[in-house]
Amino acid sequence: MIESDESLSDMLLHAWHILPVALAFAMPVAVLGGLLLYWLRQGSLASTLTVLVLTPVTATLSGVLGVSGFMFSTTLTTLLLVCLLVALVTVPAAIVLGRAIARRSVWEREARERERAAEAARRELVAWISHDLRSPLSGIRAMAEALADGVVAEPGEVAGYAQRINGEATRLSTMVDDLFELSRITAGALRLELTAVPLRDVVSDALAAQTPLAQRKRVTVRSSAVEWPVVLGSDPELARIVRNLVANAIRHTPPDGTVAVEIGVDGRDAVLAVGDGCGGIPEEEIGRVFDVAFRGTHARTPEPASTTAGGGLGLAITKGLVEAHRGRIGVRNHGDGCRFEVRLPLAQGR
Repeated sequence: MIESDESLSDMLLHAWHILPVALAFAMPVAVLGGLLLYWLRQGSLASTLTVLVLTPVTATLSGVLGVSGFMFSTTLTTLLLVCLLVALVTVPAAIVLGRAIARRSVWEREARERERAAEAARRELVAWISHDLRSPLSGIRAMAEALADGVVAEPGEVAGYAQRINGEATRLSTMVDDLFELSRITAGALRLELTAVPLRDVVSDALAAQTPLAQRKRVTVRSSAVEWPVVLGSDPELARIVRNLVANAIRHTPPDGTVAVEIGVDGRDAVLAVGDGCGGIPEEEIGRVFDVAFRGTHARTPEPASTTAGGGLGLAITKGLVEAHRGRIGVRNHGDGCRFEVRLPLAQGR
């Protein structure tokens, strides 16, 4: 028992003597590792974890070598091999773990950003509904009360009021249809039956439908095609894509301006381009053009209030419909306006 106590005292005394030497060799390595961690604080998580694993292992090796006086005995060699094996196992594990954590962190950050964007879009949509639906409803109510109270009695005035009520009701119906279509798109409930559709017929019908609007705005609509492609799509939804883009272009083009519709083929894609004379879109806003209820600022050509005014859903619906066709849509400033370009997959064998 006495010998054991003496051995323990000798070990503690020996440890007390070698501790300063071990610290003298290990501390610089630890400090260097800390500086590397600070330098890598904005770097990849895998690199940070690798340094975090290697620092204590390397510091331990340095302390052991310093205490041994670099005299390689069997015990020291064994210890070095053990540390090397630990490093070989922990460093790859740290790299894999770091990459996994980084991917999860990026995914979580993107998910939070998408959630914030969706919440902002919901708030904008609620504000849009409260304003744009309330205005025509107020007008309808006021005109209906005037008719009911006999304030308007002349046949001509009554007919005028009836026409305006019908116009406001049509506008409300269009808004409700847009909301329903948008809800189907955002909920993933839109199911398309894709067939081979000649784009010539779709564009011709859509332009014919927008002729009255163009005539009221005194806007010229011109179409040209290098080649009329056949696309893989759904006829009603393709027609709505073209109508929305052409109607948007007409609304934002000043009187006596021109809307250009161009059709062509690029590789395996059919290309539909619609150019307007809106005056251009500010660069800080061009990325939001397809957002729900986004209408832009005065930088685009202002539009007088009318029953044809857009509710801010047309382009969002158009983007959803294009993507449902496995296509792409983009916009850029071009000349005195902007150019919307839609790419749709060609039907097989076309």
